[in-house]
Amino acid sequence: MGKVDLSLALRYYKRSSVQEELIKHAVHKEIGLRFEDKFGKRPDILTYPNEVVELAKRGLTSLHCSEELWEYPLQINPKLTKKEMGELRIGWDLVLDIDCAFLDYSKICADLVVKFLKYTGVEDIFCKFSGNKGFHIAVPFEAFPETIVGEQTRDKFPEAPRKIAFYIKENIKYELSRRVLEFECGDFGKIKEKTGLEYDKLVRSEKNQYGDIVKKLEVENFLEIDTVLISSRHLFRMPYSLHEKSGLMSLPIDPDRVMEFEKPMADPDKFFEPIAPFLDRNVKSQSGRNLLVQAYDFKVKTRSQRVVDELKEELKRKATNEDIIIESAIREDLFPPCMQIILKGLEDGKKRAVFAMINFLSKVGWTKQEVTSYLMKWNKANNPEPLRDNYILGQLRYFAKGGRLPPNCDNEAYYTGLHICQPDGLCKKIKNPVNYTIIKWKMLKELKEKEEKIKAKELQKEVRKRKKEESEKKKVEKEAAKNELEEKANSESDVVNGNNKINFND
Repeated sequence: MGKVDLSLALRYYKRSSVQEELIKHAVHKEIGLRFEDKFGKRPDILTYPNEVVELAKRGLTSLHCSEELWEYPLQINPKLTKKEMGELRIGWDLVLDIDCAFLDYSKICADLVVKFLKYTGVEDIFCKFSGNKGFHIAVPFEAFPETIVGEQTRDKFPEAPRKIAFYIKENIKYELSRRVLEFECGDFGKIKEKTGLEYDKLVRSEKNQYGDIVKKLEVENFLEIDTVLISSRHLFRMPYSLHEKSGLMSLPIDPDRVMEFEKPMADPDKFFEPIAPFLDRNVKSQSGRNLLVQAYDFKVKTRSQRVVDELKEELKRKATNEDIIIESAIREDLFPPCMQIILKGLEDGKKRAVFAMINFLSKVGWTKQEVTSYLMKWNKANNPEPLRDNYILGQLRYFAKGGRLPPNCDNEAYYTGLHICQPDGLCKKIKNPVNYTIIKWKMLKELKEKEEKIKAKELQKEVRKRKKEESEKKKVEKEAAKNELEEKANSESDVVNGNNKINFND
């Protein structure tokens, strides 16, 4: 395929199946039209199938729609205030734009994004080929909760989707670099040749856990999820729209089979019926809740911030001369009230609870095997409607002992939102559930150490007493032996003196 010509566009957009799909995806969306090198007026809408044909007759080549959902798209005006725009907006869809000059790299990135979304619990994931070299990964607005950080989620655009995109980027970047390098059989030269980037823009050197210098691929310099394009009134290519440069259509595909995609699949002359949905509004549940909450919790420190924090921590350790080392799993009776309530089982919010519990247990000395066994048993024994085993195992895939902290106590989406925050006296003094358990554990440890010291002192006292008694006993015995020897010596002396005495009476 090549550049779109008007005859192809007219032939393609005349098809009723194409018209129906375009109209279905135009509901509550601002529409942008392109006529080869010219753009139509904005705002615009698309309501009836025959409109598509008429537009094609006028030279329509592609259609674009907004990420935002509007009650009345035609009322959008650049002169409106932020508040007035917010009153018109009824929601927004998460649309992640993955773009790279090389389709194979884009496929790897799209596959990782889909896998990460599933890892966070998202079930309503959609994917489409952009029409040229990239992919659009989408989650419908209906999959997210109505509120976040005390505000309406619909009003958190573009802030919320940007946070989500950034959160995903930061969490997949190392695996993305590894897989791209693996795809090229570890050959940095091939990547340099394809991208045209200088070596120092592609490779960085860093120390691994053993102190060795290793090379890492700076994949974000040629492949990334674009967060800049997530902005108010930004449009993306509609599903089933043609692409001017490639002549291909923007085809929705199965997100689980993105690695199998090939460009000939998007040939408009070979399109007969949809092979996968895109942004279906009939969602199963608010499966995007965890993703949104975690994205708002997520913070990435700059290198300078990390260095400063590491220095502060080092100074703190030196000042206290104490490192906390948890050698074995801390027992349940030292858990905070919120975790104790989770352990009894929940009707709602089990996915959030699992996320919090995994991170909590990882910080209080539990191994992956211990956490897995415990959560699988807890899930079946204590919950009225248990989660799928695969969900819990998926969450545990990235488990690391001593990993990240669970959400802080003031996180409304978790403890208060799940109605499990029932603080005791110690809770008022801590910011995170882990702090509660560490404090209790240290108190118990110090108490045991104190008791052991007391026992040791008593034992030492007893030992000293016995030694003193033995010493006195030996002294008495020695004195007695000495006296006995002296008496014996005196007795013998008397005998000798008696035998040598002169009798003057003779």
